[in-house]
Amino acid sequence: MDMGGNRPKLSIAKTTREKLWDLVGAGSYAGMIGLLVMTWTSLPDKVPAHYNLTEITRWGSKYELLILPAIGFVLGLSMHLLEKFPEVHNYPDRLNESNARAFYLNSRQMLNVMKNTCVLVFALLAFETVAIAMGWVKGMFEWFLPVVLIGMMVPIVEALLKRRKIT
Repeated sequence: MDMGGNRPKLSIAKTTREKLWDLVGAGSYAGMIGLLVMTWTSLPDKVPAHYNLTEITRWGSKYELLILPAIGFVLGLSMHLLEKFPEVHNYPDRLNESNARAFYLNSRQMLNVMKNTCVLVFALLAFETVAIAMGWVKGMFEWFLPVVLIGMMVPIVEALLKRRKIT
């Protein structure tokens, strides 16, 4: 396994699409922090802490809500750092000097969407949890899991289909 040691290191500017996704990720993270700061003193001591497909399965301390921005930050930062080094990503054997730029851009764009989608998911989880705890909604958002699954799979499938066309 090469892990990028012999692969070219290229400087590829971020695309407009990547910049827009970064705004989505940063905005949703800032919104999550803002929501928690604004509602913290009003939150009840017990908030939803675990969900299954259709219901809340465990209630926990409101301090457990701090796990969501912490995980979002660690995931976002890790994936951001990995974005900066596309030469270490996994590629098919047909990667060479002439197609490296296309492969790197494809992989980096997929990772960018995944990173920002993950951060967005944690922000939506925080919003859902706060909304239920504060009594703004009666139950869970039934659409949440299907939207998350589709939102995670679409960029992967899209990138893999585009990758197949790289020669």
